[in-house]
Amino acid sequence: MNAGVRLIRNDDLAQTVDYAYAAEAATPVRALWTAGACPLDVDGRTVAPGDYAEQARQVMRNLIAVLEGAGASLRDVVKTTVYVASARQEDLVEAWEVVREHMGDHDAPSTLLGVTVLGYDDQLVEVEAVAVITGDGPS
Repeated sequence: MNAGVRLIRNDDLAQTVDYAYAAEAATPVRALWTAGACPLDVDGRTVAPGDYAEQARQVMRNLIAVLEGAGASLRDVVKTTVYVASARQEDLVEAWEVVREHMGDHDAPSTLLGVTVLGYDDQLVEVEAVAVITGDGPS
């Protein structure tokens, strides 16, 4: 775990959720807010139209690249918001499972939303993140 990030749980709340309820950043830190990572390849094409899981994998690859470009990693993330273009809970869960797989035991607070439409043609998944970075590089 990033020494500057403390994930907060609460024994008075449900323990069945697979994310922390809050995150605290020690100071001094650098804060990073990402734009929504989209399921685009390097040529700007939406990958895997119709496939929630594969789009989520591309989104997470892109998010990791953005974080690394800023000297951070997924371990530095203190909050994510996951957008899924669907009203079906099973589609949201399919995308969420891929995000959680990438986050591993770093279960930062997250919000999962079903939305009507996302910005690119055939886009089904988008993830934005807030990260805090301590020291000189990725944790």
